[in-house]
Amino acid sequence: YPGQESELEIPDVYDQYRSAAEYLGRVPKNIRIIIAPGNHDAVRLAEPQPALPEKIRSMFSDDVIFTGNPALVEIRGVRILIYHGRSMDDLIATIPKMSYQRPELVMIEMLKRRHLAPMYGGRVSIAPENSDHFVIDRVPHILHCGHVHTIGIDHYKGVTVVNSGTWQSQTDFQKRMNLDPVPAHATIVDLATLGTKMVKFA
Repeated sequence: YPGQESELEIPDVYDQYRSAAEYLGRVPKNIRIIIAPGNHDAVRLAEPQPALPEKIRSMFSDDVIFTGNPALVEIRGVRILIYHGRSMDDLIATIPKMSYQRPELVMIEMLKRRHLAPMYGGRVSIAPENSDHFVIDRVPHILHCGHVHTIGIDHYKGVTVVNSGTWQSQTDFQKRMNLDPVPAHATIVDLATLGTKMVKFA
């Protein structure tokens, strides 16, 4: 975002990934980590996005799973559709009563349309591909996004919708955009019941 260089504690992008790998390396090994890229990662901005390049993946432990964006993963029989969520910018700007403070409602609109990025020509740059990677053809048990840095949890026709928050407090850019992030929270989903619980870290 404009002026971000002045707010970075670690200016070099590769050093940022090394630091992230160090922090994530402290997570107990019985917890699987899945990393999907977003619009601030070192991959192409156009979606769908490939997984992080090998140069970056090699910084992390071997048990970390890297996917593209979007990605459908399955854990213990539970289908989880992971999408960074950049299309929320377009949906919030277009659909009445949508807001950054209620991202779960925007995600439900994706489910209703069976498409993660149902608008073309807006903020989301969509790469020309032979197939549409944003169509929701297999209904997931969980839809997970995170782009807007706010928390949202809901259920829609059997799908648990989770927009995770962020670990970063409000930046000057977010203040100018009237975005109020919700940092240091994590959502836990019980894969047996799809029930959710919020854990606050700060």
